[in-house]
Amino acid sequence: MHTPQEEHEHVLQLAGDLRILIGTLRRRLREEAHLGDVSMSQASVLSRLERDGPATASSLARAEGMRPQSMAATVLALSEAQLVTGSPDPADGRQTLLTLTDSCRAWIAASRAAREDWLARTIETRLTPDEVIELNHAVALLKRLAE
Repeated sequence: MHTPQEEHEHVLQLAGDLRILIGTLRRRLREEAHLGDVSMSQASVLSRLERDGPATASSLARAEGMRPQSMAATVLALSEAQLVTGSPDPADGRQTLLTLTDSCRAWIAASRAAREDWLARTIETRLTPDEVIELNHAVALLKRLAE
């Protein structure tokens, strides 16, 4: 039987291992995404626009925790790469609503498919059927942690 302190230390170790593992997995998935010249902050803005829909540069800056000047540079780079487009905000004509271009949506879908394909192939080749079942249970637990 373990003391509460020993249990807590074990959970702390588990939390550290999990943090490192998730970071490693995220980096590996990023490699599979083939982001090309898109920076991490640009990719984050694209993900936010895909997830939340059209937004102004100022609302993106707040959501991403960036200075408005930094967001302006990010938006300019995305616009020049034809990944986002702007149109007047119907609620405030002085503002511009940014949206993903159709080619950007297709690129995001292809990138997501490449990451999921890599992960599925890796699961199939490195894990036994019983381990896949265990992984399924672990994913359910991770979902609960993320809620």
